[in-house]
This record gives sequence, C-alpha cells and structure tokens, in this order.
Amino acid sequence: MAKPGKKYRLLIYEYMLNRWWPMTLLLAVFIFLNIGILWGAEWYFTNPAENPLPTVSAEGGAVMLAVGIISLIFSIFLLATRKMAYVRLYDDCLHLVTPFLRMNISYKRIERSTTGQIFSLFPPKSLSSWRRDLIGPISGRTAVVIHLRAYPLPRFALRMFLSPFFFADKTPHLVLILDDWMGFSTELESRRSATNYPVSKVQPGQRGTFGLLDDLNRK
Repeated sequence: MAKPGKKYRLLIYEYMLNRWWPMTLLLAVFIFLNIGILWGAEWYFTNPAENPLPTVSAEGGAVMLAVGIISLIFSIFLLATRKMAYVRLYDDCLHLVTPFLRMNISYKRIERSTTGQIFSLFPPKSLSSWRRDLIGPISGRTAVVIHLRAYPLPRFALRMFLSPFFFADKTPHLVLILDDWMGFSTELESRRSATNYPVSKVQPGQRGTFGLLDDLNRK
C-alpha cells in the first residue's frame, strides 16, 4: 500500500469497551478477594471446627483462581484495545481496523460519503434498551456514512465482526463514528480525487440527508 494518512479512531469501540472492562475487572477482584479470604481463614484457623467460613476444596479453589485470572487478562485486553480501532486512508484504499477485523476498501467500491447525526441514523425508538444506553452518550455526534457500490466481504460476515452501529439499513454502506469526522471527510475527498474517484463534497457543519436507499435509487 502507498503512503498512509492519519489514523482516525472509531469511537464506538472505545465507548463499548469502556463499559465492559470495569465490570470484568470488578469480577476478577471479587473472585481474588473471595478466595483469598477463604484460604486465609483456613490458614488462620488450624482447627477446621473453629472456622466460621466455608472451606474450599483444592479443585474448587483452582477453578475460582482460573476464572479470576481469565477475567483479569480479559480486562487488560479490553483496556488495551479500546483505542486501537481506527480507519486510515491510503492512496488506493480505506483501511479499517477493529479488535476483530482488518479490512481494506478500495476507492473503486466507494460511491460517495455523507454525514449525519447519530441520533438520526439510529433513532432511539428503533433500538433495544441496551443499544440505546450504549449509543446515548455520543448520540449528538456527527458520523460519516460511506456509501458503497458493494461490500468487500459478504454482509453477514461483516455483521459477525463489526459493531451493529456500522449498519443503519440494508443498503451497502458503513457508518463511521470518528474522533475527527471533518478531517476524515476532507482527506477522503482529496485522496479519491487524486485517483479519479471523486466523492460528493461535505462542507464542515453540513449534514447530508441519510436516506441511503432513496439516494442509491436516484442513480
């Protein structure tokens, strides 16, 4: 690939993982404290009859310890990867990286880009309660919608590895919730123009109409 541009962080993963890693870390701490207290009581009370706490078998203690270690490792993984999801523009493609997928999207596949506020792309009434709670803190942000001629991978495969907030309807597109949507839009237009695949220009502060299916049918 040619000279890379700036990395634009995908905020949806940061917000999702910020909700999960404290819970898994709390689970690990709870397990370690619990098993530590139980084993400490067994060591302190040499006479089992004097121990007011339940005893833990060697097998049970090993299982609890293993679960605690797995929870701790998973927490560290989530904490380390929460800011690692990003998109990056090259001279010939858009490079998308998430914790579970790396994918190149050729500029030939991109029809155009528009923008829209998250709450209009994903109306709260259409979301389940947990998705509504997840997207709530960033619902006022602006997202970039990449309209595609076709997906680089089958849609069902993309839905397995990408957040559901990449997809607002069934037309070929990707919703990108970025830390700098204006910088990304400007760079995307510049790079596509250089390869003779210009996109419709999105002015700073301008919000594109999102009717993806309607827009594509106008072709």
